[in-house]
Amino acid sequence: MIVVDRLTKTYGAKKAVDDLSFTVSPGRVTGFLGPNGSGKSTTMRCMLGLDAADSGSVTFDGKKYSELDRPLTHIGSLLDAGDAHKGRSARNHLRWIAATHGFPASRVDEVLQQVGLQDAAKTKVGKFSLGMRQRLGLATALLGNPQIVILDEPANGLDPEGIRWTREVMRSLADAGRSVLVSSHQLVELSLVADDLVVIGQGKLISAGPISQFMTQHAKTWVHVVSPQFEQLAALVSARGGQVERTSDGGDFHGITAMQIGEIAAANSIVLHELAPQTGSLEQAFLDATDTAVEYRGDLSVTSEVAK
Repeated sequence: MIVVDRLTKTYGAKKAVDDLSFTVSPGRVTGFLGPNGSGKSTTMRCMLGLDAADSGSVTFDGKKYSELDRPLTHIGSLLDAGDAHKGRSARNHLRWIAATHGFPASRVDEVLQQVGLQDAAKTKVGKFSLGMRQRLGLATALLGNPQIVILDEPANGLDPEGIRWTREVMRSLADAGRSVLVSSHQLVELSLVADDLVVIGQGKLISAGPISQFMTQHAKTWVHVVSPQFEQLAALVSARGGQVERTSDGGDFHGITAMQIGEIAAANSIVLHELAPQTGSLEQAFLDATDTAVEYRGDLSVTSEVAK
């Protein structure tokens, strides 16, 4: 388990992380979300002792990172896929890390096969694509067979098959009882694998808990209806306080449940061809939840002279 307790990190006059607290439980994938500049990377660096926090603490199964004996056997991390020496082969990069941490050489070939790089084991890292470097970074994170895994944008640069494979890796790690914390901007993919979400903005906690709880609090819901007597139903729903938004095949009702609509239709002998509750995407829920915490915004109303 990871416990982040009132973590604070300041750069000059700016608080990059502001009194942040959350937990990452074993057996669960926790998505770590926030707009650009929200403090996610700084938080992860403080967690691993790469940056010194001003105050607060982070513990891994009750111990600080600096207190761990052979830390790679406890925590595997991928924060920067570009940190491998470009003149070394993938195998030699991993062998060097294995040797310095007392891991058997056989473990190197195991993780290379696990991440699909066995055929590129002798290739120098400088010739790797971004996706291949991501795979090598994940192999490094898994080298010590850790109980806690921390990943920053692990699917960056991967093709669709690689993205799906990364999702399956995270799921399998959590199903084996490990704690998995993953930061990602690929919200559709994250919605398929995350059990919990931690959402921050401008260094502060916005939400923490099961993904279902986040969606209940922040996702828009409505009911899509198709009926040959739609206008009659719309008038009755409006009289009950619902809002109507017409579509090409019927309409969407807001502010009223599918059960209530069904009861209105039944009481008035209205035929329904479709009565479908709808929930907005994780992406839209995230954008709504973090709207006031966005640090950088573009202005689509500005048109360049070149474009004209």
